[in-house]
Amino acid sequence: MDNNRQVGAFANMKSSFTSRRARAIVVAIAAGSLALTGCSENKGGKSGTDSKKDQKEAAVQSKAVTYADAAGSTGPAAEVPGAKAGGTIQVYQEAGLSHLDPGQIYVSDAGQVANLLFRRLTQFKEDDKGNVSVVGDLATDSGKSSDDGKTWTFTLKDGIKDANGNAITSADVRHSVERLYAKFIFDGPTYLQTWLSGAEYRKALPNGGFDGKHLPATVLDTPDEKTVVFHFDTARPDLPQTLAMAGYAIVPAKGDTKEKYDKAPVATGPYKIASYKADKSLVLTKNTNWDPKTDSVRHQYLDGFNFQFGITESTQTKRLIADQGEDKNAIQFTGSVESTQIQDVVGNAAVSKRTIKGYQPYVMQLTFNLDRVKDKKVREAVTYAVNSKSLIAGEGGAYGGDVAPNYFAPTLPGYEASYDPWGRLKTPQGNVAKATELVKALPEAEKTLVFAYSNSEAGQKRKVAIEDALTKVGFKVVAKEVDSASYYEQIGKLANPYDIYITGWGQDWPSAGTVITPIYDGTQVADGASNYSHVKDAKVDALIKKALTQQPTEAAATWKEAQHYLLENVIPAAPLWYTKQLQLFGSNIGGAKYSSVSSYIDVTQLYLKS
Repeated sequence: MDNNRQVGAFANMKSSFTSRRARAIVVAIAAGSLALTGCSENKGGKSGTDSKKDQKEAAVQSKAVTYADAAGSTGPAAEVPGAKAGGTIQVYQEAGLSHLDPGQIYVSDAGQVANLLFRRLTQFKEDDKGNVSVVGDLATDSGKSSDDGKTWTFTLKDGIKDANGNAITSADVRHSVERLYAKFIFDGPTYLQTWLSGAEYRKALPNGGFDGKHLPATVLDTPDEKTVVFHFDTARPDLPQTLAMAGYAIVPAKGDTKEKYDKAPVATGPYKIASYKADKSLVLTKNTNWDPKTDSVRHQYLDGFNFQFGITESTQTKRLIADQGEDKNAIQFTGSVESTQIQDVVGNAAVSKRTIKGYQPYVMQLTFNLDRVKDKKVREAVTYAVNSKSLIAGEGGAYGGDVAPNYFAPTLPGYEASYDPWGRLKTPQGNVAKATELVKALPEAEKTLVFAYSNSEAGQKRKVAIEDALTKVGFKVVAKEVDSASYYEQIGKLANPYDIYITGWGQDWPSAGTVITPIYDGTQVADGASNYSHVKDAKVDALIKKALTQQPTEAAATWKEAQHYLLENVIPAAPLWYTKQLQLFGSNIGGAKYSSVSSYIDVTQLYLKS
């Protein structure tokens, strides 16, 4: 999940910018998977953080999710202790939302909003001990598999309606899947589509079902109004987790306005959109057609949420520290405590009590556009030169991140803490001598790099760190500012005019396959796809194909081999840092806790104390 694509199942972070957790970019994009989080080392002040201990805790969080039966999927959700009804929460966010159409959501900011607006066949549920399960959301359970895992059947719950009062039927589920084949859907996850119809899935249904044509029943069957059956050519044991991603939320057929849907989607969750002004504001009010008896995850304690965009993280932090007036009822959404003010927060006991902290699944990296940076020696020089220490300092030191020696986060099964082929752990500030030596040997034309950066506060800090590190070893950096709300969309264009850009990715669920496949599969080199480096390597593709047919234990070894080959021989990106979250909220906010599913504050549990 992109770090700002965060919000994937767990958080694919295409977050806003942070990492398509960034795609959330938005940022904050983030993908997500299970209890994830990132670790870090301190760069400014005492933190009491122990990176090795943090990574061990992160590894514990990477345990597999469980699949719930009907009993575990039945609403209403367990009451939040002390919760009260009424009031509106103020939401502070720096960048606008990249998308509101579920089919386009693959980043953390939009994914967080999706938790309030949209329901899916399945959903992740986290208990008070941090255990995560997949439950039936619109479905009665997490799904029933047959035919050796190649067939999955879901039955819809009774009494499910959208915000317009229309009953949700299997036809709406079919429509939600088939519309993903349409060309105007270009920015969301593609797992389900490719599993059903192959890498060139759009050819199977070019018009996305809008012309009355449908996928054959041998692929997607809806024998009655309550039943949905998926047929695959191989076992798909992760399907329940896949369907829990925001990108697979239901789009009611009657309300679908195609491209226009991105601005005014129909809600199925506890809240609906009352008004939306792109990049300025978003007002959510209660969806009176949402039935809590059918929902085992969400609550509707609040009357609504008022989102204010364009508020920088530094301003958010100052206002929330002061905790005056309306700020008492406010939260940071996918933003974090601004790095220079972290000590003002953690050093004040009263303010520190109003924070949530946790590891994230994202690995931030400096990605190469391989269509432009074709010389491997250039990529080697940059990888040696980048300064993780400086970048992490800009994120808040120990509270913001930890040096990343490779592409797998500590929260991911298969993580190798000591796998460090570029010496990042020994020289977190960069191996200046080695990089300088490599740059001197390069042709002059190869020494200029066009660097795209987000125009957010975080993006500005990252720009300075990247420019400093690369110019120090002999590169000329031409920095190009990109709007943070469309950052991942811009770098996601195959013909983008940039050589390098920072991206972030977190697993969509606890499997290395949700890291390697989305961003390094050669069949996923396309506009809007997550293969930002445009990697097309026969060995990588063969390893991916092999791993996808193996059992988890065997597959883990294959994913490990793929990572080693990529990082040592292809070098599509230079690993930079693992991310960590520190968010602040007002004193009148109740129910605030860190969600290992979203990697942010859990917006489904909030209420106002008075």
